[in-house]
Amino acid sequence: MTDINFNTIKFIKSAPYVKGLPPEKGIEIAFAGRSNAGKSSALNALANRKSLAKTSSVPGKTQHINIFRLNEDLHIADLPGYGFAKVPPREKKRWQEEMTDYILNRESLKGIVLLMDIRHPLTELDRAMLDLAVQGGREVHIVLSKADKLKSGARSKTLSEMNKALRGLTVPWSIQTLSAVKKEGVKELRDQIVFWYEAE
Repeated sequence: MTDINFNTIKFIKSAPYVKGLPPEKGIEIAFAGRSNAGKSSALNALANRKSLAKTSSVPGKTQHINIFRLNEDLHIADLPGYGFAKVPPREKKRWQEEMTDYILNRESLKGIVLLMDIRHPLTELDRAMLDLAVQGGREVHIVLSKADKLKSGARSKTLSEMNKALRGLTVPWSIQTLSAVKKEGVKELRDQIVFWYEAE
């Protein structure tokens, strides 16, 4: 397995539009999810860092596409969180258009890590993101975040229900639980990113 040092993840650029992103090189893994799904916490856990990605008590803080570099040929894109009601409609529309453009047309995009709060998975907006991934032919790794909020039995039940609900998905997919607080599931997430990288 490729030896990737996740502790060296480095922020390189933030762009409100796809056209402002760095030139495509190697592969990119996108992190997507609802505004309160724990995307920033997952990125920080991935990098074993407290403030690589900015977390906030106010959902929707990520309003740009933020690009991080793992090595010269592997980047991570933190996409704007979706579904936060207090964002102006015009801004929501811009996010939607840019994310659609990115997922359908970004040639270096290898896969999408889709974060969902384990207590409220597969919302209508999550399904829309999955539909977009299918439309773009993108592989999806679903992360049921905030797993520490549920007891073991409830986690297992949700995971089982999600496996059944996703059976008809027509792109390669996988699923896991994650607790950024307890660092449970971080190795599994890292392994998935390495798998995508090695598959190129």
